Amino acid sequence: MTPAWIVYAWPRILCEAERAPRLHFAHLSTRVLVSGDAEHPALGQTLWTGESDSGAAGVAWDWIRLPEGVVAMVDPMSLVTNLQFLSPAGEVLAPMQSVLQLNEIVHALPWQNEVQRVLGLH
Repeated sequence: MTPAWIVYAWPRILCEAERAPRLHFAHLSTRVLVSGDAEHPALGQTLWTGESDSGAAGVAWDWIRLPEGVVAMVDPMSLVTNLQFLSPAGEVLAPMQSVLQLNEIVHALPWQNEVQRVLGLH
């Protein structure tokens, strides 16, 4: 299984921020790091990839299954990616702007279903 943080080693992909929603990401792997029980939540990582004009783009993050059964991102500010977003003028976006772009991508993915599948809940 591909570890989520391998994305750091992938070549950097420059992407115009306005084109980011057009990237089509697919599930590559989801790992359960802590299986969880009645007192402790399940924790893990998920990795999604998509092809851009410049090569393979990836985004990964940690997830948690809350006691209520909800699957959520551990920290929406801590995503790992090899994407570097550019403004229409070709300038690199500030980290906060990049995080917003990444969260829009994550929000559009069916990643909670994949986590629940791996946990045996689907």
